[in-house]
Amino acid sequence: MRIHHKRICQLLIIFLIIPFACQQNQNDPKIRKDAKKPKLVVGIVVDQFRPDYLTRYYEHFSANGFKRILTNGYQNKNTHFNYIPTYTGPGHASVYTGATPKTHGIIANDWYDRAMGEKVYCAEDTSVHTIGSESKKGLMSPHRMLSSTITDELMLATNFKSKVIGLAIKDRGSILPAGHTPTGAYWYDSSTGDFITSSYYDRKELPEWMQQFNARKLSDKYLDSAWTLSLPEEAYTQSTADAMPYESVFKGKDQSVFPYDLKELRKDNGNFGLLPGTPFGNTLSTDVAIAAIEGEQMGQDEITDFLALSYSSTDYIGHGFGPRSMEVEDTYIKLDQDIERLLNYLDEKVGEGEYLVFVTADHACAEVPSYMLSKKIPAGYYRGREYKNAIENALSEKYGAGDWIESLSNEQFFLNQELIAEKKIKLDEIRQFVVQQVLQLDGVAQAYSASDMQQSEFTEGIASALQMGYNFKRSGDVLFVLEPGWFHGSGIGTTHGSGYNYDSHVPLLWFGAGIEAGASYKRQSIDDIAVTLSFLLDTKLPNGATGEPILELLK
Repeated sequence: MRIHHKRICQLLIIFLIIPFACQQNQNDPKIRKDAKKPKLVVGIVVDQFRPDYLTRYYEHFSANGFKRILTNGYQNKNTHFNYIPTYTGPGHASVYTGATPKTHGIIANDWYDRAMGEKVYCAEDTSVHTIGSESKKGLMSPHRMLSSTITDELMLATNFKSKVIGLAIKDRGSILPAGHTPTGAYWYDSSTGDFITSSYYDRKELPEWMQQFNARKLSDKYLDSAWTLSLPEEAYTQSTADAMPYESVFKGKDQSVFPYDLKELRKDNGNFGLLPGTPFGNTLSTDVAIAAIEGEQMGQDEITDFLALSYSSTDYIGHGFGPRSMEVEDTYIKLDQDIERLLNYLDEKVGEGEYLVFVTADHACAEVPSYMLSKKIPAGYYRGREYKNAIENALSEKYGAGDWIESLSNEQFFLNQELIAEKKIKLDEIRQFVVQQVLQLDGVAQAYSASDMQQSEFTEGIASALQMGYNFKRSGDVLFVLEPGWFHGSGIGTTHGSGYNYDSHVPLLWFGAGIEAGASYKRQSIDDIAVTLSFLLDTKLPNGATGEPILELLK
């Protein structure tokens, strides 16, 4: 009887659990089976994109560009980079790996390599050669990125039947998102005006469609025109006056005012190198994106393809003129037109509802300190040489003369560890001494040693962001954080790199296949994007991913 009673209890428990479990399976978006995969994913990273641009310039956007995505897509309004530094290389790597520099190893655009005794560039690879020109602009590859990307995982999931293409004006904006195993990655050669690639991608020449694209000489076409305002000048109500003292001035002009006669300016401003600093760099990127989709026949079967497109010119223009300039406002008006053109093409070529687009940024940017100071808001500039000299002098005074600092880069001091060992000084001791000295520098808010990063676990705030950007093998001995509104510079234009909201807060928009209209104010981290894509595409997670899926989007 006891055995019979026990068996009845077990059966009752099973009957109670099964319906509940089934209900959970039906409601859990991570294991939903009815979602149709997109034929094509277009990942758009707009370099130096701030969320306020979507609201400040909204009235100037067409119904079928950014407004179409905002109206019919899903917006994660509170998306942040969760690490320091917020630069282009780490930004693109983090979006696509679902990890941070701590894991994927792209700790900056360039950084000091202690073993080599020199700075290295995040995408540089001298073991390869250029395909598409005679220049050295193609000596690039993703070999310094240590973890896989969502584009790698898509290739693995389809047994390399997918087509994955990376495109950007900047090499790092194409190479890092495309991953280690793409069909191809292409970027702009500022010495020729053509798009090129690297022998890393097992090519002896550019594909036919890219050769045909370069033969159109669109760079010449755009550089033989003028950059004029898209609207009457009085419509630019979200900008300062046309000429401000902290804006860059092209050689051949007396001040930064419209119009810009590019045909005349190209002579003294790098010829083809001028193009990225104009909105036509984005237009050219849209042109080549359409050519790639057409040439590779992307999105034409049931196997998902992936186009990783980065718009780089927004960053060049932002750096030169600042986020309150008419130049930046006009650039986003023109970018909106490019977005509309791309979406219209995707509708025609792939089909509405058959493609998925996400739009985000690799970082945002700071207000120009000169502008902030004019409005009585705290801000400032620092000069790296002065910081380095001050710390070098303090070390020499305490420990004796010597070349104590090998490098100062990305707000990190790299100490001469060989000299420290030779003088039999404890590494942690000298690191802590430097921390105390750095904290006395004007404009510095916080400082941490590598020992702090390696031995403590920070869970929130700036210290956590520093730690998420700290790579044990590649990062420096002492890291410092500036006061809000401060950055390294000469007083011209703006920059980025900090963990403050003006650099870390970026747009995140989703549109197309399987996406319902909506918005969320929940805080998301940039490493959530690749993880969410993994669930949408039913691939493995990128192998170093630390993000979480955006459940509201997956429902």
